[in-house]
Amino acid sequence: MTPITEVEGRRVVLSNLEKVIHPATGFTKGELLHYYATTADALLPHLRDRPVSFLRYPDGPDGQLFFAKNMPPGTPDWVTTAHVPRSEGPARMVLIQDLPSLMWAANLVTEFHTPQWLIDAPGEADRLVLDLDPGHPATIVECCEVALWLRDRLAADGIEAYAKTSGSKGLHLLAAPAALTPSGEITAYAKELAVEAERTLPHLVVHRMTRSLRPGKVFVDYSQNAARKTTATPYTLRARREPTVSTPVTWEEVAGCTEPGQLTFGAGDIESRLDTYGDLLSPLVPPHPPQEKPSFQRIPGC
Repeated sequence: MTPITEVEGRRVVLSNLEKVIHPATGFTKGELLHYYATTADALLPHLRDRPVSFLRYPDGPDGQLFFAKNMPPGTPDWVTTAHVPRSEGPARMVLIQDLPSLMWAANLVTEFHTPQWLIDAPGEADRLVLDLDPGHPATIVECCEVALWLRDRLAADGIEAYAKTSGSKGLHLLAAPAALTPSGEITAYAKELAVEAERTLPHLVVHRMTRSLRPGKVFVDYSQNAARKTTATPYTLRARREPTVSTPVTWEEVAGCTEPGQLTFGAGDIESRLDTYGDLLSPLVPPHPPQEKPSFQRIPGC
């Protein structure tokens, strides 16, 4: 029988709990759901009020991967959705506002991707993001060197930057503008930073996506600031053979990175990091009313 769990008064259907999702470690769907349940306090503030795009991998990273922005078929009526303006026409998208919605979405087996704006102000960015993507043989070690330069460059403009791993090969830098700013203006500013980084560190940085330019260098992708683009949400699991997580990191960790493995974090690492550091990206979270402590219990007989 398919388990049904009551989460804060909502009935959430969970399925295939023994199915292996991340084959390199035998990490199951049940473990994936447990990860999201125990990380919800840190993750939810970064999802709340942002329309979510789903990169689904229900059969693991070796199976079919598909990206979906529209509300998935079968979405429960208690999951918050909203019409979102898009160039090809408005779409109804999901908002993950609470623990029940998070667990329902996690059961789909998905990476969570979100834009740099909130649903009440589409296209008005409250975050800036720079995606540092290393071209082989460069690694996250080179990304860290570039990140430190960008951190100082942003600081010169009075902007405090924060870092997280992508959960894949690279590093993300995030910052909060002083006020809501049109996504186009944020994108233009981010491009200026990328061009300046390439000019200052020509041996290390490229700001264009052209593949032939990227081997051994760090591509500073500024385009994810466009209103239509999304970035992997902090604390999301990634669709990889191991259950790696897009993980906030300290600047001390960035400065001290000499081997790629130093900044590779899996689902099993996050609880202790949250105990040690709390959410390192909490300064980027808009203020919200306090939430009740999540309750999580199984319905008897299901």
